[in-house]
Amino acid sequence: MREKRHAARRAARTAVTSRFVVLTGLSGSGKSQAIRALEDLGYFCVDNLPVMLLPMLAELTLRAGTEIARAAVVVDVREGKLLREFPGIYRKMKSIRGLNPVLIFLESTEETLVRRFSETRRPHPLAPDRSALEGIREEKKAMRAIRRLADHIVDTSEMTVHELRHAFTSVAAGHVPGQQMVVTVLSFGFKHGIPVDSDLLFDVRFLPNPHFVPELRPYTGRDTKVLRYINKSKATHEFLTHTLNLLKFLIPQYVHEGKSYLTIGIGCTGGRHRSVAIAEALRKGLAGMPRVRIRVKHRDIAHE
Repeated sequence: MREKRHAARRAARTAVTSRFVVLTGLSGSGKSQAIRALEDLGYFCVDNLPVMLLPMLAELTLRAGTEIARAAVVVDVREGKLLREFPGIYRKMKSIRGLNPVLIFLESTEETLVRRFSETRRPHPLAPDRSALEGIREEKKAMRAIRRLADHIVDTSEMTVHELRHAFTSVAAGHVPGQQMVVTVLSFGFKHGIPVDSDLLFDVRFLPNPHFVPELRPYTGRDTKVLRYINKSKATHEFLTHTLNLLKFLIPQYVHEGKSYLTIGIGCTGGRHRSVAIAEALRKGLAGMPRVRIRVKHRDIAHE
């Protein structure tokens, strides 16, 4: 997973130094977020420009005095049959002196894409009246030739839309991998499985369990009543003190090593009460660390 995130950074670093960027890939893989990030960086951006017009836009970026100094376009399966023309057009663009176009292909696993379409309740563009999975598989076949041409292939399966956008904007601001580390404090429930992407893992099942208090069971570790109950335990305060001291030692070491991402798993039985409360407390306790961005994610908070 770390290699996938580094691939996103490498692609972003190439994109922000190029005069002409073509973003392509599978529907739901994050093309919209990437193009918006480039637009914020001053690129003239076009979503779904007909492929036959790509050379014209490329020429505009090369004309002396033009206001379009840098351009980025999204090319995807919405092109339909015209998509077959793209490989030949892109090869010609590569030969244009001074243009140096970059082709970035975004993709995700089928499972991830199906989940994203389900969450947004949008139909797949190739399967308005079929399952998203059928559309995804059809699209992968249609995009195969373009994928082979790509200068960078980025798997966004383990990235949020915010992380993908940040990959572009942070590189443009002069950051490179290792200058800022993203620390994710991830709460989870052991009964739902241990997160495979955890770099560090802490088990807080020794703390008092609000699940066994009927009036607290419907709430989560974000609610005041649950926090008050958990904070009554001396073990809670001792655990937070020792764990924060450990993390405040470890995190700068990882930053110095050049690590870009660190995931800290906090687990209780169900992932709704104790792990959530402790994850939020760690986020607050780690806030303000130099060269570090702290985020919290509650994987199983919605499980009953």
